[in-house]
Amino acid sequence: MKILILKDIKVQLEKQIILDVPEFSINEGEILGIIGPNGAGKSTLLKIVALLQAPTEGRVYYKGEEKHANDVSLFIRRKFAVALQQSLLFDTNVYNNVALGLKLRKAPKKEIHERVTYWLTKFQISHLAKKNAKSLSGGEAQRVNLARALILEPEVLFLDEPFSALDFPTKVQLLKEVKEILNETSTTTLFVSHDLIEINHLTNSLAVVIHGRVIQHGMTKEVINEPNVDAAPFLLNWKELYTI
Repeated sequence: MKILILKDIKVQLEKQIILDVPEFSINEGEILGIIGPNGAGKSTLLKIVALLQAPTEGRVYYKGEEKHANDVSLFIRRKFAVALQQSLLFDTNVYNNVALGLKLRKAPKKEIHERVTYWLTKFQISHLAKKNAKSLSGGEAQRVNLARALILEPEVLFLDEPFSALDFPTKVQLLKEVKEILNETSTTTLFVSHDLIEINHLTNSLAVVIHGRVIQHGMTKEVINEPNVDAAPFLLNWKELYTI
């Protein structure tokens, strides 16, 4: 089942078209990677799909119903969660950061405690519960950031380069943990990255975005190993830089 569909999407900044996507979709339970060079329109595409930004033209459908970024109900907002490259944690302890979304939804205290405890354990950060989030290392902060998103049990998770600032060993371990969690929960995920190692490890499908256009979209291994004429120059260059 297609959970999100884009139709005739265009995003224009002044007189420049920065995103031009005639049709694009995400299947329920899919872990879709978005890759492309800097300035290609990857993050803009994520914002459009996540209903965080309205397109200049076109339509976004969620479960078959057209939705508008400027008029999205709280009910729909609660179906989505976003984790960015910058963890944007609040100046309070780790427990309160992870619990924030549930507190805003006025969940019962017992439920909050049980779910926070579960996700702290899941991301191996229980020992940090009372530590101020501003004092965490990069890897610890991203674990908190991801726990704060996943505790909301979103139908769709949007990840915008959450691993890019991490050192390699931390990145590898966190990618492994996140992949296990996404597979366990069957959470539909859109993952923006510039790193083929991350894409190859985490995703099962892949879209290549260049100059605001989706120039190839298919199964991850097929796109990487059999790029089309438009995607080949970019992917072959990255495959020279990264061992995947």
